[in-house]
Amino acid sequence: MKLSSTTPILRIFDEAKARAFYLDFLGFRVDWQHRFEPGLPLYLQISRSGCVLHLSEHHGDCCPGAALRIETDDVQALQQELLAKDYGFARPGIEQMPWGSCDMPICDPFGNRLIFTSSVGG
Repeated sequence: MKLSSTTPILRIFDEAKARAFYLDFLGFRVDWQHRFEPGLPLYLQISRSGCVLHLSEHHGDCCPGAALRIETDDVQALQQELLAKDYGFARPGIEQMPWGSCDMPICDPFGNRLIFTSSVGG
């Protein structure tokens, strides 16, 4: 038996804010999106490099306030990329953690916390 990668589902409440944060600021792209019909909640998959996330407006898919760690090989370069965008709602800083990783936490507009991290020893 083999387990594979996970795909977190994050709750969103406003499509425009989600697109501004995840696509324009963080640099993800939309892989696909679905609505059962116009005016109903949006569900979409976004990705950047090997990181895949699902975003959902559907009540009951997940709760706001999730936290997830996203591995990166160069958290400092990512920080500089994001700071250069001058996004008005996040100015991410990097923290050296006691266990050896460098972490850059960023909260999305819906209370979800994404922690971009360099691995311990990496």
